[in-house]
Amino acid sequence: MATFEWIIVLLLGAALLATLARRLGAPYPTFLALGGIALAFVPDGPTWTLDPELALALFVAPVLVDAAYDTSLRDLRANWRPVAGLVIAAVGTTVLAVALVARWRVPSISWPIAIALGAIVAPPDAAAATAVMRQVRLPHKLLKIIEGESLLNDASALLIYRLAIMTVLAGHLGFEKVAPVFLLTIFGSLAAGFLLARLLAPITIRLREVPTSLIVQFALTFGVWIAAEKVGLSGILTLVAYAMTIARRSGNQMPARMRVPIFAVWEAVVFVLNAFAFVLIGMQLRPIWQRLEDSGARNEAMATAAIVLAVTILARFAWVMGYYAVKGQRWRRMQRQGDPSQPQAGPRIGSGVVLSWAGMRGIVTLAAAFAIPETLSDGSPFPHRDLILLCAFTVVLGTLVLQGLTMKPLIEWLGLTDDDPVGREIRLGRTHAYNALLEAIKDDDTMAAKLLRKEYGAVIELNDGDGHDEPVDEVPGGPLRRQAIGVARQRAFELRRDEVIGDDAYRVLVQELDWAELSAGGARQG
Repeated sequence: MATFEWIIVLLLGAALLATLARRLGAPYPTFLALGGIALAFVPDGPTWTLDPELALALFVAPVLVDAAYDTSLRDLRANWRPVAGLVIAAVGTTVLAVALVARWRVPSISWPIAIALGAIVAPPDAAAATAVMRQVRLPHKLLKIIEGESLLNDASALLIYRLAIMTVLAGHLGFEKVAPVFLLTIFGSLAAGFLLARLLAPITIRLREVPTSLIVQFALTFGVWIAAEKVGLSGILTLVAYAMTIARRSGNQMPARMRVPIFAVWEAVVFVLNAFAFVLIGMQLRPIWQRLEDSGARNEAMATAAIVLAVTILARFAWVMGYYAVKGQRWRRMQRQGDPSQPQAGPRIGSGVVLSWAGMRGIVTLAAAFAIPETLSDGSPFPHRDLILLCAFTVVLGTLVLQGLTMKPLIEWLGLTDDDPVGREIRLGRTHAYNALLEAIKDDDTMAAKLLRKEYGAVIELNDGDGHDEPVDEVPGGPLRRQAIGVARQRAFELRRDEVIGDDAYRVLVQELDWAELSAGGARQG
């Protein structure tokens, strides 16, 4: 019973922290990290443990599918150079820099363990960065670079992590063994994800019950990850390929009555997983802190963790600002040569600063640290596991607090703005989509068809051009509709209260009014 009570308290606390973060305009993972560190020192707090092998699958798989499902292939192709640089070079720079510092601070740490530590803290988490950036209308291109990086750098960092841990457990892995594993993991995982999506998509498409569909989606998410890991592939790459293929093949075949609740459940699950990742890592800090204090190594470990945090931030700055400097130099040279293919405005240093400062770490770093096995194959403790966990949480907490709370003021100070390319495409899409709708009912002379032609004709008129940006659910009369629907809902409540209608009839009426409110822009309110 005590465990259940703690779960309720922790979930409620996470919800309150997220609400506070929203009011302050800060990313909610920042407040979850602070809550996790506070929990570590609560007297008589819970001492839950989790199988390290389960950590990555439980915490990373659903988060990854959620991100991959929303990823735009077009934007990835358009920004492949900066994304590839961040996914490969920035991650590699961070891994190498952290490994060198770890070896300098702790000479007894082996190269594979030092590299594993670097791979753990290397991948930024876009959830925190985009939570801030969507509030301040960051330039669309910059936002897409950060989102694309977050989706793929997990794969590159955790591939390095996996090879490093394999080396620690096996004792030695030569290049002749690493190279085939590396190539098989990359290409085999992508192929497996694509094939699994083609194979399983017909199953998910045919489901028409929300609870059943959700259960199947989560079962397939974990099943694809587990199957990939069992055969030696990358669960991350396989899931990315799987989710992106599923999204493009079956997204338009899901009815609205399923899409709305399913998306809401996925959003809630991602939030709960983030909350419990910080909670579980926070719980590990108390015994780690005690062991370090007993051994007299606490101050040294804290100093090492602080240095790893600084190096992690600086390594990203070094790569990103170096990339922007080279890109700017190339643009100036092309301008002098009169190259017409070059844009009129060169790369902005402010964009590089924001991109550098957007390297907040999150759930992947925590899960990877927690997934380190507690013992080696001979039963002896995994070397420096406590130090790795401490460094991982310090990097996550430090980047979320330091960068997360200053990201919005930094963007506003630099004056970066968005010219709203998505808004223009939305207006274009509305015009084409509703023209197709009118074409479909043009020969229908019923009163309902005439009313629809007038209503959707107004939508096309208001969105045909660059001077208007009102969403379809605001025209015509969106606010007026919501006001009227609110009055109707109140009247339905009064009828149930006065026992004029029963609960069954009331629920049907409220469901109808809820859908009407969503169609009138209710989803945008609040």
